[in-house]
Amino acid sequence: MTFTFSNDDRLPLYQRLRDELAANIAENRWRPGEAIPTEAELVSHYGVSIGTVRKAVDKLVAEGVLERFQGRGTFVRRASFDNAMFRFFRFQSETGEPLAPEGRVLNREVVEAPAQVAQGLNITAGSPVIHLTRVRLINQRPLLSESIWLPKEKFSALLDIPLSEFGNLLYPFYEERVGCAVASAQEYLTVEPVGAKDAELLQIAEGTAVITVERVAFGYDQQPLEWRRYCGLASHFRYHVEIR
Repeated sequence: MTFTFSNDDRLPLYQRLRDELAANIAENRWRPGEAIPTEAELVSHYGVSIGTVRKAVDKLVAEGVLERFQGRGTFVRRASFDNAMFRFFRFQSETGEPLAPEGRVLNREVVEAPAQVAQGLNITAGSPVIHLTRVRLINQRPLLSESIWLPKEKFSALLDIPLSEFGNLLYPFYEERVGCAVASAQEYLTVEPVGAKDAELLQIAEGTAVITVERVAFGYDQQPLEWRRYCGLASHFRYHVEIR
């Protein structure tokens, strides 16, 4: 494997190496779940000391990009968002067992990015984006409505895929079909009356209180990949935190 290395001497050497390793991960040279080269291999490729390599790798481990396994090596961490919604919403059967909603994409269109979406995705307002309208259902009953926005330049391959193939979990789908892996996300939560479009999707009265969550998902290069807004009935809301 051939590496390039930044010669920007305004940054410490370990930081430049950290940025180069992160760039390799963002460009899928090392994919989530895969091992990166050993310390000895990195020393040989870059011509730096073992201390510089360890400091750069330690920084990526601290940032949650890499993870170490004793006796196995250092791997690109695969972020898990499978149960992210259950931090805020609880869906249970009549017997109290947790239920996982089905995801269903209702509509896909290419539009110009509204100002709020453009700001979240760090793109120019009016840039082309893919907009997905999605609902999450249990027993065919819609419980969450989602509005998802993706930069068209990165996600154009999704335009040729039948909506029925999108499945329940979108982040593994993005990685598999587009090569864009989500590494982290930020979320903002508000309580508000539901608007007409979401009320129709959720089959509830306009103005009903809902919990709205806005999420920006980032790649391994710390650049935004997805802006998402989803909402559900306040009666399903739950929040749990352990304070020590």
